[in-house]
Amino acid sequence: MSVPLVIVESPAKARTIEKFLGGRYRVEASIGHVRDLPRSAAEIPLTKKKEPWARLGVNVEQHFEPLYIVPNEKKAQVAKLKEALADASALYLATDEDREGESISWHLLEVLKPKVPVHRLVFHEITREAIDKALAKPRKLDENLVRAQETRRIVDRLFGYEVSPLLWRKVKPQLSAGRVQSVAVRLVVERERQRMAFRSAMWWDVTGVFTGDRGKLEATLLTWAGQRIATGKDFDDLGKLREKAAVLVLDKAGADTVVRAVAGKSGTISQVEEKPYTDRPAPPFTTSTLQQEANRKLRWTSKRAMQVAQKLYETGWITYMRTDSTTLSEEALAAARSLIRDQYGADYLPAKPRVYTTKVKNAQEAHEAIRPSGTSFRGIEEAERQLDADEARLYALIWKRTVACQMADSRGKLVAMTVAVDKAEFQARGKTIEFAGFRRAYVEGSDNPEAELADQERILPSFRKGDTVSGEALTARPHETQPPARLTEATLVKELEARGIGRPSTYASIIETILQRGYVFKKGTALVPTFTAFAVTKLLEQHLTWLVDYDFTARMEEQLDEVALGKEDSERCLARFYLGGAGLRERLGNADGQIDPREVCTLSIGTNAQGTSIDVRVGRYGPFLSSGDLKADIPGDLAPDELSVEKAEALLADRKEGPRVLGVDPETEQNVFLMNGRFGPYVQLGEITDPKKKEKPPRAGLLKGMKVEEIDLDLARALLSLPRTVGQHPETAEPIVAANGRFGPYIKCGDATRSVPDNLSILSLTEEDAVELLKKPATRRGAATSAGRPIGPDPKSQRTITLREGRFGPYVTDGETNATLPRGSSPDALTLEEAIELIRSREGAPKKVKPGRKPPAAKAAAPAKKPAAEKKPAAEKKPAAEKKAKATPIEVEAPVEAPAPAKKAAATKKAKSAPAPEAAAPAKKKPAAKKKA
Repeated sequence: MSVPLVIVESPAKARTIEKFLGGRYRVEASIGHVRDLPRSAAEIPLTKKKEPWARLGVNVEQHFEPLYIVPNEKKAQVAKLKEALADASALYLATDEDREGESISWHLLEVLKPKVPVHRLVFHEITREAIDKALAKPRKLDENLVRAQETRRIVDRLFGYEVSPLLWRKVKPQLSAGRVQSVAVRLVVERERQRMAFRSAMWWDVTGVFTGDRGKLEATLLTWAGQRIATGKDFDDLGKLREKAAVLVLDKAGADTVVRAVAGKSGTISQVEEKPYTDRPAPPFTTSTLQQEANRKLRWTSKRAMQVAQKLYETGWITYMRTDSTTLSEEALAAARSLIRDQYGADYLPAKPRVYTTKVKNAQEAHEAIRPSGTSFRGIEEAERQLDADEARLYALIWKRTVACQMADSRGKLVAMTVAVDKAEFQARGKTIEFAGFRRAYVEGSDNPEAELADQERILPSFRKGDTVSGEALTARPHETQPPARLTEATLVKELEARGIGRPSTYASIIETILQRGYVFKKGTALVPTFTAFAVTKLLEQHLTWLVDYDFTARMEEQLDEVALGKEDSERCLARFYLGGAGLRERLGNADGQIDPREVCTLSIGTNAQGTSIDVRVGRYGPFLSSGDLKADIPGDLAPDELSVEKAEALLADRKEGPRVLGVDPETEQNVFLMNGRFGPYVQLGEITDPKKKEKPPRAGLLKGMKVEEIDLDLARALLSLPRTVGQHPETAEPIVAANGRFGPYIKCGDATRSVPDNLSILSLTEEDAVELLKKPATRRGAATSAGRPIGPDPKSQRTITLREGRFGPYVTDGETNATLPRGSSPDALTLEEAIELIRSREGAPKKVKPGRKPPAAKAAAPAKKPAAEKKPAAEKKPAAEKKAKATPIEVEAPVEAPAPAKKAAATKKAKSAPAPEAAAPAKKKPAAKKKA
């Protein structure tokens, strides 16, 4: 007997829904999108390869018709879904109720072409009640949502595939541009520019401890001789005193004058001010605020937060996690209020439910806020028993925030006491919490540590006006203005959302992209832009300003919202963006001839004492310093704001001195040099006599942990002696060789190899040490390249996470999953939390499948080799220079990446076309149903 077929996006979601539907329905997963635009030339059908628009995957001359294909890795799943549909009595499309989910459902219809009744199921949480309600009231596919998502996809494709080649030609290869990505990079660069322009200023204050009959009071100097004393708030982001700040800036001499004048004198409590305060709880989580709070409180990246939230949603623990809404449903309000009454008491329950409104630009209110699912919230203890550590922690965060948002206000009293001593006034501020209210459940995090300290309770002694106090200790303290804090993932997400740029559901993938592309690296939690990011941002700001204009990007979001509501035509929106004199195509053509690569890739640092300019140049192999005829590499972990003129001169001086002669090798009578190259310091025996010869003098890199200043002639000769024979194996008599390989130090005996742990050195390794290492079981290649340093246990898998050195630098592994440390991070400072986050970010990452390559099983079943005459013509083969664009997780609305640059310049030139018609009067668009894959 045939049953209805229900299709969702993910296997985890399918398993959860299957529990509720039992045997009445068959539930299958599409595993994300089943169709998309081609990711590389190999995926373009032969019939379309010669079309001038084929590279874009969008026919820009014919109503922006997209070219959709089913990727090789999805063909087996599509076949499975077709087979399931053949026996189905009806088709229910139960993908997420947002633009992405609606688009997935539309693509499923286009590919599967069902001949049975089709229904669209929508629900905000995966519970039995929600599923039954959705089945009782299915709806039709929303074509407007589909068009909005398709328009976004095409805009992002045109932006990425047209702008990226310009960056390859003018800056360096393998860069990418994106509608939201490039704006996010600009935000990070602008913050770094503020830090570079910042000039530190110094001011002093005086603190005193005053004692009276009622206790001790610590206060800070407020005024001196009637003038208010400057504090950090009186200085701007550049470190300068604000023009309207009528304050006295104390220096050391002035602070010492105050101390001498006040020391040993009694004072009076001249004023006591008390006023009540009320704090209200933060609204329930949206996608953006969940990412921000997970970053602040759990130290997670946006990507990790969204991955864990996805699992919680798919397993029925929380409502849909991609939402801009702060609204809670009636059943959620009832559940929260009932829980508050039972667990906290009636005093913590407001008279009526709280209602929140979203204040961000372009908010989409289609869903509820993120909350625990169901008509009653499962407890935190239950989550800790049934979920893994990450899922339980995030669920607890969501549970507390949801409950707290419906609790009573926190109330208390603010107290300010002023102490008058001679010509000085000191002040102390306190805070007393009289009723905790929502604080019993949850307190929102802050991006400002000082704000968090100010939010804490501080109880002052019960002094009264007129009380006499004596100064026990007076201390003059210097303070230095601090540059604006760098953006973190949390503050970048907050900034993007506040400006209405992009959608919160895409922020995680945007941040991941700018990290992977080398535009940004991390120092702790701070996002630091690279000099490549400076060059790209400079190019776009000077020659394609509108593309990185914050208002333009926000207006594009508004237009997409209008398409989703059926108030804007998709083709007209695309034509305005791409065609005509104000469109992307023509503006790119005009900018191409105006951009001077040398100018956009040069960043001035300043001038030296001789008046010679010192510049940072971004070259093909990365940034370097240039001053006159001198050039020097820039350390990869050096932040732009840390590269002062003095630092630049020191780097140039090191390079100017050239190789350092350590001494003469007694065996060869050649000089031994200590040199510095692109990949760090190394030692070399002899000089290069003929640069044209391919043979190079013996060289050896420094071992892990070695410092340049420690290298002498003996140590250099020891490094150059590698690989060295340690001894013979006592059983096989085979030589044991110690060497430093691309995966770190190791020993080799016959076919057996073992990594050398950090506590042993291959320079002093003995035969006995080597034999003991060979007795230990071998580890698989790639899982362990050295013994490594244990970081700690993974609470999820209970496997030990180890830090190791690999071919591409340091990485962490739990024996199953490897994760490379981000560029610029310090392995020595790596914490267990950071290691776990890196492992989580790699778990479940999609496997890379080369376009056109069949899976192993398909190869085994392939027919016999065809005759030579039937081979594909050479002209149709994939060009060597066209590399596969990296696939992004389908569940997250990811930015489009451009294809890799072709070798020939002609491959990147746009075809000349006649002037486009006015965007306001486009040709009639074909009906959606007539589109072909």
